[in-house]
Amino acid sequence: RLFYLQTHICDWRNYHASVELLRLGVAQRQALIAPFEFFNVPASPREQLMCAEAYVFKNYPVQSTSLWQGEIYQHTKIKIAYISADFYNHATSILMIELFEQHDRTQFEVIALAFNSKNDEMTERVKKAFDRYIDVSKYSDLQVAELIKSLQIDIAVDLKGHTADARLGIFAYKAAPIQVNYLGQASTIGATYIDYILADRYVVPLQYHADFSEQVVSLPYTYYVNDSKRAISAQVFSRDELGLPEQGFVFCCFNNSYKISPTLFDVWMRLLQQVPNSVLWLLEGNAIARQNLCVEAKKRGIAPERLVFAPKVASSVHLARHQHADLFLDTLPINAHTTACDALWARVPVVTCMGQTFASRVAASLLTAVGLPELITHNLVDYEALAL
Repeated sequence: RLFYLQTHICDWRNYHASVELLRLGVAQRQALIAPFEFFNVPASPREQLMCAEAYVFKNYPVQSTSLWQGEIYQHTKIKIAYISADFYNHATSILMIELFEQHDRTQFEVIALAFNSKNDEMTERVKKAFDRYIDVSKYSDLQVAELIKSLQIDIAVDLKGHTADARLGIFAYKAAPIQVNYLGQASTIGATYIDYILADRYVVPLQYHADFSEQVVSLPYTYYVNDSKRAISAQVFSRDELGLPEQGFVFCCFNNSYKISPTLFDVWMRLLQQVPNSVLWLLEGNAIARQNLCVEAKKRGIAPERLVFAPKVASSVHLARHQHADLFLDTLPINAHTTACDALWARVPVVTCMGQTFASRVAASLLTAVGLPELITHNLVDYEALAL
């Protein structure tokens, strides 16, 4: 837990030693770290499976009796339930809203089971997209599972996995004939009661299918989804307003601070050394991360003022300010996911380095889908050379 919290503030003391300790613990099948937090550890798909299985066995074991007992429902329409805490202005809904709206209602009945902590204008759009929207925030896991059974849901889709506010315990009761892992968890969930994961041949090539507890369903092109109606604010910014210098190349990475590893930061600082007057534009996550990154830049011979921090703003405004970014630099071992979509939507090219794991191959899937496979690299030497 300490390792994950340190990555949020870009405190890289003992980084490599912590990585080795965590990998050793996972190899010994210890439930040391949540699978989502293990994304920060450079690891293989097999290690991620071992991590997830140990974590699920300890925290979300399969319930002794399955609520679904093999009944075959005679529905005229297939009933799909999407289950999430993120039916508000959150990356999941921003990406998925049009998918919800596009379901063929002659063949499918779509139901949202929501345990949001927030409700906003996106929640209202989500509610309109579903046949039924049920707030289950006050229900226990068993009560939600019993509701799934009573509604005779055919396919229950977990949009959370092991991410913040997840409720995997609902699925441990196996209340639906088919239970699916999609979008929230960019890896295996590690639970026998999740039947399928929706992926594609780029994020999960055939040779890694055995490293998933789920059956892998490979969607064509990319598994990722986006809203074609996403608005880009008409607001026009000057570089000065954004804290950027009037002249010079702007490298950017708007990923959360925990995705920035010291190894990647070394590469970025060498790029700043090799490109005169260039700056690195980052998302301002928290003040301590900003302070630590400035210290780390100085250690690598880069003036801290060449790091520019962008405060969090509304999504449409954030997309508009991309007009001043020249090149998006992706992270490893966790790629840009929604942030890569943002950059491409705002017409900013993304250079990525493809790893072995699902979470380290998402940007490559997106770049392939939009016809820019030449921006995908397979090692950091090539990544640095291509960015330069």
